[in-house]
Amino acid sequence: MSHSAFFGFDHHLLGHLAYIGPGAGFAFLESLLTLVISFFASLFSILLWPARMLFRTFRRRRGWSKARVAKAIFLGLDGLDPVVTEKLLAQGKLPNLARLRDSGSYRRLRTTYPPLSPVAWSTFATGVNPGKHNIFDFLNRDLRSYVPELSSAKVRPPDRVLRIGKWKIPLSRVSVEMRRKSQPFWKILGSHAVGCTILRVPITFPPEPFDGRLLSAMCTPDLRGTQGTFTLFTTDHRANRLVPVDNGFEATLDGPENDLIEGAGPLRIPFRVAPSGAGKSSEARSSPGWTLQIQGASYPLAPAEYTPWITLRFAAGPGIAVRGIARFLLTRDGAEPSLYVTPIQIDPAHAALPISLPRYYAAYLAKLLGSYATLGMAEDTWALNEGAIDHRAFLKQALMIQQEREAMFFSALEHTRRGVVACVFDTTDRVQHMFFRDREVIERLYCDMDRLVGKTLDYVNPDTALFVLSDHGFCSFNRGVNLNSWLHQNGYLSLMDGATASGEYFSNVDWSRTTAYTFGLGGLYLNLHGRESRGIVAPEEADQLKRELIAALAGIRDTERNAVAIRNVYPSSDIYQGPYLGAAPDLIIGYADGYRTSWEAASGCVTASVFEDNTKPWCGDHCVDPALVPGVLFSNRRIDAENPGIEDLAPTALGLFGIEPPPWMEGESVIRFA
Repeated sequence: MSHSAFFGFDHHLLGHLAYIGPGAGFAFLESLLTLVISFFASLFSILLWPARMLFRTFRRRRGWSKARVAKAIFLGLDGLDPVVTEKLLAQGKLPNLARLRDSGSYRRLRTTYPPLSPVAWSTFATGVNPGKHNIFDFLNRDLRSYVPELSSAKVRPPDRVLRIGKWKIPLSRVSVEMRRKSQPFWKILGSHAVGCTILRVPITFPPEPFDGRLLSAMCTPDLRGTQGTFTLFTTDHRANRLVPVDNGFEATLDGPENDLIEGAGPLRIPFRVAPSGAGKSSEARSSPGWTLQIQGASYPLAPAEYTPWITLRFAAGPGIAVRGIARFLLTRDGAEPSLYVTPIQIDPAHAALPISLPRYYAAYLAKLLGSYATLGMAEDTWALNEGAIDHRAFLKQALMIQQEREAMFFSALEHTRRGVVACVFDTTDRVQHMFFRDREVIERLYCDMDRLVGKTLDYVNPDTALFVLSDHGFCSFNRGVNLNSWLHQNGYLSLMDGATASGEYFSNVDWSRTTAYTFGLGGLYLNLHGRESRGIVAPEEADQLKRELIAALAGIRDTERNAVAIRNVYPSSDIYQGPYLGAAPDLIIGYADGYRTSWEAASGCVTASVFEDNTKPWCGDHCVDPALVPGVLFSNRRIDAENPGIEDLAPTALGLFGIEPPPWMEGESVIRFA
């Protein structure tokens, strides 16, 4: 079975609708143009080198004239929870964070409304509320079709294509649009000649031009153009079947769509799973094991052991190919094996889409440190949710990805004498989502993050400012709330005559009789006339309807559990301000601990029940009332702010280098500079 992680991870409300894949057409265009463009760009760069160096030297002297530090390090530990952290600190189990707290400062860090990673890290980068940076959730809705789409980026196919028979030859580039607005602090620092290396900070795909280095993170697609589509091959009679042949099994691995030929479908790579003892007598093969044979290479397969990253070349024609990477895992041994394949990720050595700045930086890291995961959410939580891999395999995968990030981070620190290094580690978030009920795993996770902090401290001197922070904390996720079902039962959402439920993306919803709906993880929307294509709520009636919904939903109880499911409901106009307020949900839902929007509501479904048990391995979450899940902020410097928010880190970064924050930046430095 092949799964698109549209609703899989964290706030992983993403998937195949969110992107048009890179495809062979894009690779074809790149193969034709990249060499020519690179040659002339290199020649132009060489000719301008003396003038550029002179200008940079002058600019650097001016940019550093008021700097208060030589180096600033921002170590992001996504989802590190203050309650768990403070408990382990009190038990003496986090000695490096304790040292940082005692010699510097520690505060809880206010998060965003809602406390979702794309929202919070966008605020971290820009120092503004979502009304100014335009990221309110993982998803936006298409106002014409009501279908969800990725909020942070959009990939569009070439707008000019030459058609020759069944062939489609692109004559222009793929368009990759960044939807996050406002300027990140590293762009401002770069304009003042303060060098920055930004590694895996969420919502940095596609990379925006600035004078520095960056590797993209959250919302970077896989090679198929989704947010993470794994494949499970089995011997059962189903899709992705391992077909028995002499001495093993054969199958084909689907890659990106073949955009060069009309109706061609995906590009495919055949492979074979053969007994490791092939060629020996059956008596000599009492325990043969298996070997993966793919594109002329062989890789041993052992239970619970991932292969290294395997480079996959999807060929569409002579000289036309697109490259990806994947790991394979034997999930069932014996006479009828099964094989899990990670999402096929963009090969950093031959990136089919821009994933770094400069563009060669991704390839440089691969050459320096080896290949690495490039998918925005590379830890495959949905494979664990669907039972394709077990808990042990997931933890091993998460650890391997963390090790890749550590190598990048410490290489950057090793080579940065002055400037900024910012890196976000996802492991804390991913593991807590899947293991929040397992206190032993969580404690080991936090202790390992403490080790990471201790290793980072080796790169800190008196001229270095270090900040260790998280974007939000964590709660349990025991029960899902389907607000679409509640809206239906209470007359705010209507279905077509005869329908008792709705499938994904609001199928069967009668918009001519619907005044409110929800999807995604944080918000509720009015079906507003003049905004939604089939809106019926008059603008002058919107405020009254919002007040009515707030009164009904705030404090709503789950009678089966005798517990409050929703603590607060916030009008977006009360918590956001800025030019993108019109794109925000009309109401932000503040769920109680133990509750979250249900999996079905997140994809626009209406079901029979409002409340349901969450039975998936995904047992921890933070899509709740922001007051319940603040982040953490440690620093080796004195933090003067008593109630710092994540919006305060951007002006702090600027202030450390003597740069006045621009007037549109709302946060304030957490350090009071003399």
